[in-house]
Amino acid sequence: MYQQQGAKAYKAKLDGIIKFTDHLDNPHKKFKGIHVAGTNGKGSSSHMLASILQEAGYKVGLYTSPHLKDFRERIRINGLPVPEHFVVNFIQDNHSFFDENHLSFFEMTVGMAFAYFADESVDIAIVEVGLGGRLDSTNIITPEVSLITNIGMDHTDMLGDTLEMIAYEKAGIIKENVPIVISEYQKEIAPVFESIAGEKNAPLVFADQKKIEEYQTSLLGAYQNKNIKGVLTTILSLKGFDVEENHIQSGLNKVVENTGLMGRWQQLMAEPKVICDTAHNKEGLSLVIEQILKQDYQSLHVVLGFVKGKNLDDILPLFPKEATYYFCRPNLERGLDAQVLKEAAEGFELKGKAFSSVLEAYHSALDNSKPIDFVFVGGSNFTVAEIL
Repeated sequence: MYQQQGAKAYKAKLDGIIKFTDHLDNPHKKFKGIHVAGTNGKGSSSHMLASILQEAGYKVGLYTSPHLKDFRERIRINGLPVPEHFVVNFIQDNHSFFDENHLSFFEMTVGMAFAYFADESVDIAIVEVGLGGRLDSTNIITPEVSLITNIGMDHTDMLGDTLEMIAYEKAGIIKENVPIVISEYQKEIAPVFESIAGEKNAPLVFADQKKIEEYQTSLLGAYQNKNIKGVLTTILSLKGFDVEENHIQSGLNKVVENTGLMGRWQQLMAEPKVICDTAHNKEGLSLVIEQILKQDYQSLHVVLGFVKGKNLDDILPLFPKEATYYFCRPNLERGLDAQVLKEAAEGFELKGKAFSSVLEAYHSALDNSKPIDFVFVGGSNFTVAEIL
């Protein structure tokens, strides 16, 4: 599994998923979709889109990754996770195919999602890219609209070590004659999108350059404003669906209620105030830390755990020195050793202790906090998952 092992489990080709969906009678051709890629914000944007379309009365499939607590979070219809019996039966029915063709975990999961959406005759499915775009297993769909959110330096060992290279991989979801929405105009990579959209004759819009009415969302975190513009422009680019202003307002205000989204500036306690967030790269964490520093508290406690392969020299300087740190290792093969993280952090004057587990670090942070303090948990999806 990529989520456990990292790069060595990543299959950068579409052969497996094409063969599998052919075996399943091409379920991805039996429903309409919106395809969502990007480094930061693609999960939140996918959930916002699903919530708005649910409010408009449509039966909406939602495929996202990774999950935080339960595998079935990845595959939902109108917020409800795929039933356990469907997962069990699907694996049993296709077990021999998996054995013969050595599919990856992600290829199996994407095929399962597409089969479920087709079986349940969804009106539309929001499909989030797993990694990259061009060679991601989800990239066999031809959507009604494609959306690419903020691009940052992440997964550089697989996608390339420049923003332009990463943008090229994300731009791989642009399809012939299919509208493409880019959430944010980023000067250094805009030409990548413009060039590929031009080649594909795909109408291109940079959402933050359009004058769009401002809306609020129930998702906490000021950084969601960046995502909302892309989401609204995507809805405006979607033809054949009747979405009115009240659907947009109620959809944005009921994202968690409608879709079950977790881990985005999610509050776990009030006294002390405890917030967790799954941001795990420089761009995402800088926005989250900006939000932390706007909070009203006496002391700041940070429970921090990363996976291996992160550029700590880029990430650790973002964190405030005036805080107590609780360094921990997410419980998976590619979790970064807590002592290694502590020693790296000390180089940036971040002081704290290393703990043997995420939960031990978290409970220590709570024990050391007063009701007027602020506790943040983050650094990785997996750090947050263990707390949830």
